[in-house]
Amino acid sequence: MAEWLHSYWMIALSFSLSLGLTGLARSYALRRGLMDRPNNRSSHLVETPRGGGIAFVLIYLALLAGVMISSSSTDDLGHKLHLTLLLGGGLVVVIGYIDDHRHVSAMVRFIVHLIAALVAVKLLQMPAIDLWPGLSLEGWWLDALMVIGLVWLLNLYNFMDGIDGIASLQGITVLCGAALVLVLNHAGSEATAWLLILAACIAGFLVWNWPPAKIFMGDAGSGFIGYALGVFALYTANAYPISLWSWLILLGLFVVDATWTLGVRMANGEKWYRPHAKHAYQHLARQRQSLCINRGLPAEHSRSLAHRWVILQGLLINLVWLLPLAWLAAVFPGYGLLLTLIAFVPLVILVRSLGAGFG
Repeated sequence: MAEWLHSYWMIALSFSLSLGLTGLARSYALRRGLMDRPNNRSSHLVETPRGGGIAFVLIYLALLAGVMISSSSTDDLGHKLHLTLLLGGGLVVVIGYIDDHRHVSAMVRFIVHLIAALVAVKLLQMPAIDLWPGLSLEGWWLDALMVIGLVWLLNLYNFMDGIDGIASLQGITVLCGAALVLVLNHAGSEATAWLLILAACIAGFLVWNWPPAKIFMGDAGSGFIGYALGVFALYTANAYPISLWSWLILLGLFVVDATWTLGVRMANGEKWYRPHAKHAYQHLARQRQSLCINRGLPAEHSRSLAHRWVILQGLLINLVWLLPLAWLAAVFPGYGLLLTLIAFVPLVILVRSLGAGFG
């Protein structure tokens, strides 16, 4: 009970600090002229400060560092989790922060992201993957696959941060969903605490990022969330009864939309790294905004309403469809692949119907 009471205080403190520091980050961005200016690909209509994600990231990393300094154990898996988030996550945050202030080449970002992914797989190790009851895969090539997956995850999180609140709310939902799966399986009190602390940090930022957003997250924040989710997936798959399939299902909306959109653009001969506004959620936001405008609402108000509607629809899908399947994948890990396919097929149909990759 004392441990959980301590966690509650940490969660409340994380939210409060993030809320306050995000306001300071906004003031800093306004003074420095760090503004996201609308263009033909933008989902916003007015200049908006960017780089606010650095606030919740710094708070979370500071809490991790404090726990590591005060801890006497250096060999357990929990210590390796903290070290991975500090070292690998720190690299992702630094390159993202620089990119938020000035352009960084795609190659430099890729190299840094690759190093961060290698740190995670080296420290936490890749577990065997269950394909069917009694059938699992393991080997060095799975390590290589996980490195690629981590790099893709932290980048797709950046790709999907295109309308107000979407990356924040998705991150909170996935983190809380994973924590609930752990609780329902009577495991992982320490992991659950750190999942909820990060969710609280992001929630403090979301107050400022809620449509209409007063500040955007930026690469430092979105990259760290994507990396942290991958790191937690590795950690819990090794230490607790929650499979990698559960995490993949929880991340389904972002994974399917980003991957399908990328595949369509590459098939059409487009350069995948070029900025665009062709994700399914962006098409849906524009459709909803047009509907609001046709009803006589002002453009900026219509945009905010459209963004709220889209992210709340995503929240509904996460809670009603993906979370129960993620729990089942944890309870029946041998059927994780099958459950992931069941979770993803309707999402693929949805993003295809919305024209993801086109437009």
